[in-house]
Amino acid sequence: MAGERSFGFAPVHDAPIPYLQRIRSYYQALGYGAPYEWAHCVSVPFHPLDKPLSQCRLAIVTTAAPYQPGKGDQGPGAAYNAACKFYSVYSGSTAEDPDLRISHVAIDRRHTTAEDPATYFPLAALRRMEASGRIGSIAPRFHGLPTNRSHRTTLEVDCPEIVARCQADAVDAAILVPNCPVCHQSVSLAARMLEESRISTVVMGCAKDIVEYVGVARLLFSDFPLGNAAGRPRDRESQTLTFDLALTLLEQAPAPRTTVQSPLVWSTNPDWKLDYCNIDRLSAEEIRQRRADFDRQKQIAQAVRNSD
Repeated sequence: MAGERSFGFAPVHDAPIPYLQRIRSYYQALGYGAPYEWAHCVSVPFHPLDKPLSQCRLAIVTTAAPYQPGKGDQGPGAAYNAACKFYSVYSGSTAEDPDLRISHVAIDRRHTTAEDPATYFPLAALRRMEASGRIGSIAPRFHGLPTNRSHRTTLEVDCPEIVARCQADAVDAAILVPNCPVCHQSVSLAARMLEESRISTVVMGCAKDIVEYVGVARLLFSDFPLGNAAGRPRDRESQTLTFDLALTLLEQAPAPRTTVQSPLVWSTNPDWKLDYCNIDRLSAEEIRQRRADFDRQKQIAQAVRNSD
């Protein structure tokens, strides 16, 4: 190792977090049996832009949820809050500044707080691109995509609804921004269906292995903690650069499965990558407590689903 450091090599763990492997080991250690089967596609649809980006109308697809007063803490640093989950596609006006939160998804709560919505909902960056003439226009609505674990529900209900709403708004391209691991799968499946419907897409994500495993046309990968796919918090320059990279990828990707990694670094110390869902870093008591917490949140989420 000393010799490797003398060459300027990075630590072994300074690589994209292997979420698929981490999550598989984590939930098996919690006692949930057979691992979840992630979507894995053979071919990838790819639709190049039909016209210059400066003439295109763009939409945002998000997995963030509208703030719901009376349903517990949803602010910066909030613990996972299943009461705030949503199970149907929703839309909101891009002429306003919606109050969207991500307390209902499994972001990296140890290394980020969701203090700045611009890190997971890049409407402000999109507006800057419209004002500069980089894009033609912003769609009148953004769309919220549920983080369903069910492939069938996502593919047969949620994705067709996202496509229909984008088509109704005459969208040329969509920017899809996930947060948690399952979010990355959901938006990847939506991106595929949008491409099949001749709407170009780019996924802005932090879980590279999940998105690439599903298979999408274009991925802008930011090696940041989950919940920061659109840039660093309170850092407008970072957010603008990240969004510009996504637009450049949208314009220039030569073929499906094109991934571009942002040059931005979360920290000079990569040790933060060792923590998320790492069963090797948890004691037996912590594992027991996490199982109890997860079971409790599943019951809350089921009650929410049943009430919809």
